[in-house]
Amino acid sequence: MSEPSSSISPELYPEQYELQGQPAGRPVQFRRRAFLQLLGTGLVVLCVNRRASAQAETGEKSGRPSGQSRPANLDAWLQIATDGTITFFTGKTEVGQNIRTSLTQAVAEELPAPIESIRAVMGDTELTPYDAGTFGSRSTPDMGLQLRRVAATAREALLDLAASLWSVDRGSLTVADGKVLHASSQRSIGFGELTQGRKLVRTISSETTVKLATQWSVAGTSVPKVDGREYVCGRHRYASDMVRPGMLFGRVLRPPSYGATLDSLETSRAAAMPGVRVVRDGDFVGVVAPSSHVAAQAVAALKATWKTRAQPSEGQLFQELRGGATPPESGLDREPDGGLALKRTYTIAYIAHVPLEPRAAVAEWKDGKLTVWTGSQRPFGIRDSELTKAFGLGPERLRVIVPDTGSGYGGKHTGLAAVEAARLARAMDQPVKIIWTREEEFTWAYFRPAGVIDIASRVRADGTLATWDFHNYNSGSAGIEPPYAIPDPQTKFHRADSPLPQGSYRSLAAAANHFARESHIDELAGELKIDPLEFRLRNIKNPRLLAVVEAGARAFSWGGAKTAGRGRGLAVGIDKGGHVATFAEVAVEAESGRVSVTRVVQAFDCGAVVNPDHLKLQLEGAVVQGLGGALFEAVHFENGRILNPHMASYRVPRFSDAPSVEIILVDRNDLPSAGAGETGIVGIAPALGNAICDATGLRLRSLPMAPDGLHRPA
Repeated sequence: MSEPSSSISPELYPEQYELQGQPAGRPVQFRRRAFLQLLGTGLVVLCVNRRASAQAETGEKSGRPSGQSRPANLDAWLQIATDGTITFFTGKTEVGQNIRTSLTQAVAEELPAPIESIRAVMGDTELTPYDAGTFGSRSTPDMGLQLRRVAATAREALLDLAASLWSVDRGSLTVADGKVLHASSQRSIGFGELTQGRKLVRTISSETTVKLATQWSVAGTSVPKVDGREYVCGRHRYASDMVRPGMLFGRVLRPPSYGATLDSLETSRAAAMPGVRVVRDGDFVGVVAPSSHVAAQAVAALKATWKTRAQPSEGQLFQELRGGATPPESGLDREPDGGLALKRTYTIAYIAHVPLEPRAAVAEWKDGKLTVWTGSQRPFGIRDSELTKAFGLGPERLRVIVPDTGSGYGGKHTGLAAVEAARLARAMDQPVKIIWTREEEFTWAYFRPAGVIDIASRVRADGTLATWDFHNYNSGSAGIEPPYAIPDPQTKFHRADSPLPQGSYRSLAAAANHFARESHIDELAGELKIDPLEFRLRNIKNPRLLAVVEAGARAFSWGGAKTAGRGRGLAVGIDKGGHVATFAEVAVEAESGRVSVTRVVQAFDCGAVVNPDHLKLQLEGAVVQGLGGALFEAVHFENGRILNPHMASYRVPRFSDAPSVEIILVDRNDLPSAGAGETGIVGIAPALGNAICDATGLRLRSLPMAPDGLHRPA
C-alpha cells in the first residue's frame, strides 16, 4: 500500500503548524515518510509527521477553524436555573489537572455565588463553545480569564434586572452569595428567582472589567476539589465506565510492527465464536463481541500474515535524528584570559505517556448522527478532523463528549479509539465500546520525542556567559531560549525524521532543553570552580527568576553542610509564563550504583495563584512524573517493534521512588495568572543530574541517566 500524503490546517491543528514553522494559513504537507498509524490491514487513522518535534500544545493563538469563533453571547457560556443553579460551559476537558475547580472559582468570584451552586459542563461539542483543546497550560490564563469576564457580564445583567424589578437606582444594589441586595429597603432576591430561568442577553467583551487578584476572596484560596467525594469513593465515571443500552465490545487487529501491511487473513475461528462478528471496513479489521473478554479471544483467533519493511532501530536513533550528519566534537578549551569554551552533546530517549486510563471510547449511531464518548484533550479536533474525515459527515451530525479523562499528559490529542469504536458501531448498528489494552497504549500511541542537543558556549573568567550556541535535533523548541543574560544567544531547532510516532508530552521539549542547558551550566560552573548557585546568580537578570531561585535556595539550605554519599543539584528556568527553581538531593549506593532521590524543593512563580493547595499538588505530581524520564523511563524498539510494551518492562516511578517534596509558592497577585500544569517538570532531570555529579563526579548527559543504577566507566 502506498503511503498517502495529507495536509492539516494550521487553524484546526495549531500544534502541527507550530511544529512545521509554516506561515499562518498555509496547510502543513506531510512527507511520504510520515509515520503511518496502521490498524488492521493498514487503515491510516493517524498520520504523525516524523519530522515534527513535540511542540504540540501551543494554545489557541494560532487561530480556530473556519467558522469556529468564540461566541460573544452570554447565554452560550452561562445559564441560571430557577432554583439558582448556575451552569457554565467550556470546551476544556478535565484530564486530572482539577481545572473544574479553579474554573468554578473564577465564576464564583466574579458573580459572586457559592461554589456549591455552580456546575460545569465541559468538553461537549454540542453544548459547549468551541475550544482548540486542553493543552499548553492555557486553561487558567485563557479560559479562566474568559469565564471571569463571562461571570462579570452576568453580574452586571443581574444588577440591571433587579434595578428594573424594584425601580431603584442601580448604584444602590450589591451582589453577594448568589443574591442581589438592596440595603436601604433590606430586600434581597436570589439569582434564580430574579431570572426565572430566562437566558441572560448580554455581549461579552474583552473590555469587561474583572476583579484584581488583590480583591479575590474565593479565587486565591484552597477551595476543596469540586466533586472530590465522588472521586475518592469511586463513583465518578470516566470514558472507560460509559455504558449504553445494547452496548457491545470491540477490539482491533493490530500489525506486528509499524508500517506492516496485511497479506492474508483467516477469520473462521473468530467468526464461529458465539456472539462474535468480524468487521472489515476497507483496510480496517476488528471484532465485536458481547463482552471485552470474548472480544479479546476473538481478535486473538484471527490468523493474519503481514508484509513488513526494514526500519531504523534504537541503536541508530541519534544518527537518524541528525540525518547522518557528523556530530560536533565535544571538548573543553581554556582561554588565555582565564575564561573557557565548552562543547557538549546531550541526548534524550523516547518515553511513553503511561496514562492511568488507556484510550477508551463508546460510539453510538442514531438517526444518521454519530455520538462518541471518549477520553481526549481535543473534542472539537476529533469531531472536525478525524471523525469528519473517516465518515464524511458535517459537524452537525457528529457529537463528541469527553467525560473526565484518566490523565493525558499531552498524549490524548488524537481520537484513534473514537474512530475505531465508530467504525464497529456503524457495522453493528449498536453502540460499541473500545478500551485499549496497556500494550496497545504503549505501542500505538505516540511518544515524547527523542532528541539530540549540541551546545557550544564561552564563559569569561568572572563567571559571566559570553556566547551561547544551542542546537536541538527533533525534540522541539519549547523552552529553548536561555533565561540568562547572554549577549546574542543563538538557538535553533532542527526538524528530523523520527523512527517512532511522536507528539506532545507534558512541557513539550522544555524538559529536554532544560536538561541540556542546566547540565551545561553546571559543567561551566564546575570548570571555573564556582558554586553552581552563585554561577547562576551572576548570569540572571530577570527579577522574577531571581526571586524563585533565592526562595528555593533558602528553603533548601543551599550551602549548608553536606552529608557523605549524597549530592545536591539545582536547575532554573522559565516556561509558559512560569518561573521555576528546582533543588534536589540524591543518595548513591556505592556498590549497586542505585540512585535514590531523598529530597526536592521547588520554588515557583506563575503570577496570581488561583488555588494554592491544588497548585502544590500539580507541582508535586510534575516532580514525581519527571523522575521517570530523568532516571529510568525509555522506550526500546527494534525494526519497527516496541520491545517493552508492558508495565513489567517499562519502569515508571513507584511509591518507593518518591522523595520528600516541598513546594514554595511565590504568589504574585500583582500579575496575571499563568498556567502551571507543565512548568514544574522541566527542572527535575537537570537538578538530579547535577546532584549525581556532585555526589559521584560522574557527568551524565543522556536521559534516562540511571536505568539500571550508575555504572562508572572502566
